Amino acid sequence: MVNLNAVIKAFDAIMMFRDAARTFKGQPPAETTIVKQAPPPAAALGTQLEATLTNVVVAALKEAFDRDHARLELERHELDEQRRRADEAMRLEVRRQAAERELGRLRLLAGTALVGWIASVVALGARLGAVSTPGRVALAVGWAFLLGALGAAFSAQGRVSADVARSDRTIDAGPAGSAALWLLIVGLGGIAISLLL
Repeated sequence: MVNLNAVIKAFDAIMMFRDAARTFKGQPPAETTIVKQAPPPAAALGTQLEATLTNVVVAALKEAFDRDHARLELERHELDEQRRRADEAMRLEVRRQAAERELGRLRLLAGTALVGWIASVVALGARLGAVSTPGRVALAVGWAFLLGALGAAFSAQGRVSADVARSDRTIDAGPAGSAALWLLIVGLGGIAISLLL
């Protein structure tokens, strides 16, 4: 868009140049219908040109700073988003590892209960007639507790798996996880007592 003020000043400069050329040739300046402004002194013209250039430079610098500020804000936002995603990934990884540890513990308890029950059935099942009545009761109680430990371990594994699926809950085997350990200990103790009786 052409600046009207600049066009008028350019027209005035051309007219002054024409009048100066006529004066130099000895002809009087031509009368014009446009009201002439007093020509600015050379220093004022230089100051005006300097002010215009300064304004252009300031506007360009302001635009560059605004662009840089917007770019920095965008980069800061992207870094915050990357940091948030990394924190979320780390939280999920810690949660997954906790679930794997708890499931491993519960599988060990279930395996121990199953192996203890099978071993006692095989070892004592053949000579069950030689075991006394209190020994048979202790053996039956031991088997019941081992099977209870097996069931509690499976129940706790199901709860841990459900906790993994829901991210708002902490990984916890619940009361079944604690009960599985104690049932296993009592069951193995009952079988050991049956061997002594």
